[in-house]
Amino acid sequence: MKLIIDDAHIDQIKKIYEFYPVDGVTTNPSILAKSGKQPYEVLKEIRAFIGENAQLHVQVVAKTAEGMIEDAHRIAAELGRNTYVKIPSVPEGFKAMMALHEEGLQITATAIYTPMQAFLAGKAGASYAAPYINRIDNMGYNGIQVAQKIHNIFKNNGLKTEVLAASFKNSQQLLELCEYGIGASTVSPDVIDALVKNQAITAAIDGFTADFEKLAGEGKTMSNC
Repeated sequence: MKLIIDDAHIDQIKKIYEFYPVDGVTTNPSILAKSGKQPYEVLKEIRAFIGENAQLHVQVVAKTAEGMIEDAHRIAAELGRNTYVKIPSVPEGFKAMMALHEEGLQITATAIYTPMQAFLAGKAGASYAAPYINRIDNMGYNGIQVAQKIHNIFKNNGLKTEVLAASFKNSQQLLELCEYGIGASTVSPDVIDALVKNQAITAAIDGFTADFEKLAGEGKTMSNC
């Protein structure tokens, strides 16, 4: 499972990249708005930092297929054709997906709440389909099960589309999808940090350090004992 950062604050992205093996960055219009910068200013900053080979997912804003295609062309021109263009999974979006797929652009189908939305996106040429796990839960359904069902639909129908799970509230949700073999998940920096924030882990490391310092002296490590 690819692990992708869901954020547009460059300081947070740099911090996560420093400590964790991640595969890129996803954004959406709301995330960009929270950055406080103009869209292409922050997106170019992110692209320059993560490099041209890492995944960067950027969403169109137009509501018609024609407008979405124009947005996609600008996104690709500014950020590279290897950038994944996020398209909402609605009728106008499917129309745009088919056209952009024919042009060879990489597409992430977003705003997915149902398996059939994802199926149609896959048929339309999307590389990824992004179900909103926590939002699906809040509608009274099981977001994890919906993502798993989408994964199975893609595999059973010979579609190359992968699940890009989004909208997490805790690390347990991420664990369940990782165990299932989902293609990718996009996660906020605080949830990524929570993957290894555990008092038992901290206590174990502190215990090792204390025992070693009793043997070798305070402040000593394997490099200077």
